[in-house]
Amino acid sequence: MAVPKKKHSKSRRDRRRSQWKAKTPNLGECSNCQELKLPHRVCPSCGHYDGRQAKAVK
Repeated sequence: MAVPKKKHSKSRRDRRRSQWKAKTPNLGECSNCQELKLPHRVCPSCGHYDGRQAKAVK
């Protein structure tokens, strides 16, 4: 198993971890109601997907 010869500094460790963060989801508009929704998913507000009613919404 590989073992580091010297200790990495905190700045080096933090520079590596700076890229590890959550991204905001890519939201698109629903073609039916113009609400924001995740792509390739049924719209949670109106139940439409790909121009048709996919799910009944209360």
